Amino acid sequence: MAASSSSFTLCNHTTLHTLPQRKTLVTKTHFSVPTKSSESNFFGSRLTHSSYLSPVSSSSLKSLIFAKVNKGQAAPDFTLKDQNGKPVSLKKYKGKPVVLYFYPADETPGCTKQACAFRDSYEKFKKAGAEVIGISGDDSASHKAFASKYKLPYTLLSDEGNKVRKDWGVPGDLFGALPGRQTYVLDKNGVVQLIYNNQFQPEKHIDETLKFLKAA
Repeated sequence: MAASSSSFTLCNHTTLHTLPQRKTLVTKTHFSVPTKSSESNFFGSRLTHSSYLSPVSSSSLKSLIFAKVNKGQAAPDFTLKDQNGKPVSLKKYKGKPVVLYFYPADETPGCTKQACAFRDSYEKFKKAGAEVIGISGDDSASHKAFASKYKLPYTLLSDEGNKVRKDWGVPGDLFGALPGRQTYVLDKNGVVQLIYNNQFQPEKHIDETLKFLKAA
């Protein structure tokens, strides 16, 4: 059952100074706010009513605008634990192309579709000589259950606290309430050659990256 909601309107009085007279402009902003706690899955993020009310910090806004890792740039190294709890460094894959995809969360509809699409095309990625790596803020135990349930043949890395996501400047959606879904293709030298972002068509990430790898 959908949570009930109430509405309220904020009035903003702005004074316009002109000569020889002064006018006041009144603008109204309408908000709908859930009135009781509810949880829903929205393309890969678990949202509660508090998500709608949380203020957006200046750092969050900057991350929506300024990418920190760009095409043509050497990808910064990192070390994270995989689904088996073993530390994995990005530099270990140097010498082959890497498809590195950031996704919001395990076991959500969009992320499950994306993960299974990478699984179904995994042999095509192997044929192109590329490694596939997924990254989200879930812990290793969550990744292990997710990979086991859907028989995912590739590595999932745990970015608890979203440090790597922030370091790479992966943009969020819905003013930062929804973690971004972004894929990077690195060449064998670790240089970023493709950046693809599409939150609401998760399976397109597979099509675009394969198309790029085949053309490279």
